[in-house]
Amino acid sequence: MFQQVSQTEVPAFLQKRRKVTPQFRRTCRLELDYSERVIYALGSCLEANLNRSAPPRSKFFSVKCTPNVRYSISPQPRETSHFSPIPLSGSPVLLISMSQASQTENDNKLSVRYYDENKTSLGTAILHLTAVEISLDVDADRDGVVEKNNPNKGSWKWGSDGHGAVLLVNCDSEQTYGKKLDHDQRFVARVSDLKDMSVMVLRTKGPAKLPEGYKLTMHISQSDAESVRVFRSRETENTSLAGRLLSVFVKDYPMVLSAEVLSSEVPYLGGDAEMKFYVEGLRFPDRDFNGLVSINLSLLEPINAALPETPIFTDKVVFRVAPWIMTPNTLKPIEVFVCSTKDNYQFLKGMRNLVTKSGYKLKICHEYMNRGDRWMQDELEFGYIDSPHQRFPVVLDSPRDGKLLDFPYEELLGPDFGYVTRVAERKDVSSLDSFGNLEVSPPVTVNGKNYPLGRILIGVAFPTATKGRNMTKVVQDFLWAQKVQEPVALFSDWLFVGHIDEFMTFVPAPDRKGFRLLLASPDAGYKLFRGLQRDGHGQAKLFEGVKDEEPITVDEIVDNENLRAHNSYVQHCVDWNRDVLKRELALDDEDIIDLPILFKLITGEDEEEYRAVAYYPDMVNMIVLGKNLGIPKPYGPKVNGRCALETEMRSLLEGLGLSCTFIDDFASYHKLLGEVHCGSNVRREPFDYKWWNLEM
Repeated sequence: MFQQVSQTEVPAFLQKRRKVTPQFRRTCRLELDYSERVIYALGSCLEANLNRSAPPRSKFFSVKCTPNVRYSISPQPRETSHFSPIPLSGSPVLLISMSQASQTENDNKLSVRYYDENKTSLGTAILHLTAVEISLDVDADRDGVVEKNNPNKGSWKWGSDGHGAVLLVNCDSEQTYGKKLDHDQRFVARVSDLKDMSVMVLRTKGPAKLPEGYKLTMHISQSDAESVRVFRSRETENTSLAGRLLSVFVKDYPMVLSAEVLSSEVPYLGGDAEMKFYVEGLRFPDRDFNGLVSINLSLLEPINAALPETPIFTDKVVFRVAPWIMTPNTLKPIEVFVCSTKDNYQFLKGMRNLVTKSGYKLKICHEYMNRGDRWMQDELEFGYIDSPHQRFPVVLDSPRDGKLLDFPYEELLGPDFGYVTRVAERKDVSSLDSFGNLEVSPPVTVNGKNYPLGRILIGVAFPTATKGRNMTKVVQDFLWAQKVQEPVALFSDWLFVGHIDEFMTFVPAPDRKGFRLLLASPDAGYKLFRGLQRDGHGQAKLFEGVKDEEPITVDEIVDNENLRAHNSYVQHCVDWNRDVLKRELALDDEDIIDLPILFKLITGEDEEEYRAVAYYPDMVNMIVLGKNLGIPKPYGPKVNGRCALETEMRSLLEGLGLSCTFIDDFASYHKLLGEVHCGSNVRREPFDYKWWNLEM
């Protein structure tokens, strides 16, 4: 049954659709005295030029359609009576839409009749219409649920009012033996792997089958295909009871898109149906990848057997790959990692007592795995990745590749524990590529800009240096590309080892910004020692009772002009970094605590340039476990039976509610140019704050 519609404005529901999806307009041909069969995708708009199909001498036209069809004319013609033909003037365009999906093929119809100046019929063009609803859907509002046809699914916006789906790099391993990163496998090995992927749903509604030759195709660009892989669930294709029971135990997830397969036909199920796809991230944002990936679904129309089909409708979704996020000292610890070696019993004893007292887990890497490499902090950095549907820790493996090189992959990688690394040319790797040279601040606000996940801190050569050591470019590029913890470069090449954890750390605090920055300070050290000298303790000795270490008096330290010159240089280097940290983290002097630590300058075997090492155990190189601090035992001068350096540290820190535990690492770490922090690592709880809520 036909109806003639007199309205000449686009229906409200179509205006709304067209506003948010203007690309869904498609030219439609009308042919006189011919019935054209057309597929219409709900939410789109068909446009037919009425002059193009008009026979000679045409002066008027009229339109009739079945109830499910809506049309309007642009530009709007002048008013005519309800049944009068409309003047054919200018270049009128017929805009056609439909309100619901078809039950059967060609179940809707629209006709255009043309008339001469006497309103005598000259012929009729007929469209047989089949309406299908097609929507490729993702979790664009980031609530963990794949909603239907979100108007913002085809773009990505940062912020709490933002939109766009999130994709995880599938960098864990569902296998515990014969490990392989999940994203290195071109198949879904276990159903548990699906939770690390983002769900994408194809929703269709329409007749039982598409007209002959029409098909649905999912496709992706070559560049995006290097970063993503798509699998399809077959369980929707077997709806029998036996099939559903079988699918509980046996899953089949054929690959749809990959770097080798850029386009793939997907089934049209008919009726009101949903088909699940699982999208797998393959790589993190980096210098050559901004993290955004687009996936498209097109409805293709056949021309003839010898010609390729043409797309008549395309839907698009956009994902952003979740960044790797570091965790600062102010977050709650989960577990502590240390190495066991033949000579670090005292260190292990102190660490075990501290971790037990703090209520956390201690995990020990034994010699068969560490092969004598004790520098747990330098080998790896713990972080995590997060999405609305899944979150898990990810270890970043440093390019230093000492004898601990197998530990991150062999011992940490596993189900819901990811792994990532950046490989550099060996000639480019220096001590600055160890991750004692990679830290992150607590959350800060700088000049009105919020950094709710803190800022990454790295150590490099002085900006004006013509030579010097730097963190390798592939690691720096990776860190910068994560975006959510914008890095700050500090000057650390003045240190012999070259790590920023040798002169700085953060501890939690109950006031101000919620933390304090601790800085090594030779000036504070000399102030303490001169005070001891003034109070008559000039003969008190450092290193008293330490095996194979010559004790030295406070007087000898204060009177050593060469040592004083060394520390004057070190203080200038620390002050330069202090100014950078104050500026880039918006810190005041009240946010900083200076720790009394002296340094000395040495040269390497093949080097002429002098660089600094700690004169006594470097107390800033501590482990932070909530309010409990594990600090290198300094073996300072004793006053009234107590170490003056330990007493000073307690007076500086315990007023913040912190508890100081001094751990003997002198022989097993300090003599090897490292301390407590260098020899340990802490995995922490992730932030509650969701990275996609950042205003960028």
